[in-house]
Amino acid sequence: MPTVTANGISFNYEVEGPDGAPWITFSNSLATNVTMWDGQTALLSDNWRVLRYDQRGHGKTEVTAPPYSFDQLGDDVIALWDELGVKRSVFCGLSMGGTTGLGLALNHDDRLAAFIGCDLRCESAPAFSAAWDERIATAKADGMDAMAELTANRWFTEKFYSDPANAPVMDKIKGMIRTTPLDGFIGCANALQDIQYQARLDRIMVPTLFICGEFDPAANPDYIRPMQQAVSGAELHVVPDAGHISNMENPGSFNQGLLDFLNRL
Repeated sequence: MPTVTANGISFNYEVEGPDGAPWITFSNSLATNVTMWDGQTALLSDNWRVLRYDQRGHGKTEVTAPPYSFDQLGDDVIALWDELGVKRSVFCGLSMGGTTGLGLALNHDDRLAAFIGCDLRCESAPAFSAAWDERIATAKADGMDAMAELTANRWFTEKFYSDPANAPVMDKIKGMIRTTPLDGFIGCANALQDIQYQARLDRIMVPTLFICGEFDPAANPDYIRPMQQAVSGAELHVVPDAGHISNMENPGSFNQGLLDFLNRL
């Protein structure tokens, strides 16, 4: 996998698809890496120039000392695009990646062809922020191995999680969590504790699609719908029978919503 220095650190990234095709950039959630987007890359790489990258402190991208902020994570994307010669791109992110995209849509909309925000938050309510204090404490005390089972169980519906047929997906998710550097997890968790985009959503002017799992405990349709209504012309695709990592739990529905939106751009 290639690396490039951008915004002062080394980024791991992958580019697939034909030269000259329109760009789409995928951004990972907390405690995952570029491989969470394997299915979507396979879906699009015949017709799109697909860029995946590991966010700061994740996968094989360099780890810096926490805390991180979403302004910093957004600056990372712009610097990475500059190094790779990406003038304009669709941006698709899930959870932390989606919130990174909100910042881009607000602060760098000249670089976005469209924004796809999946299973994301636009603000950090007190209970949401406090939950991260507990998770950070667990990770510090017991390591990322201890986070794998707890996190995977929270991210997926019980039906999916407990079905032996889905063991390969669960093994992949748990492997990503276990191998996430502790400081990268803490740094990005700190960013999630201080999301401040809610009051500015009506300033987003790029074509926007929100996607969320029907049973996402952190960003379900009841949470996402007001975000959709705040962004002029935004669309919403609800992925049935899916929790937080909706692109991996129900890829058929997720991919259909993604394709329908991209085909209308």
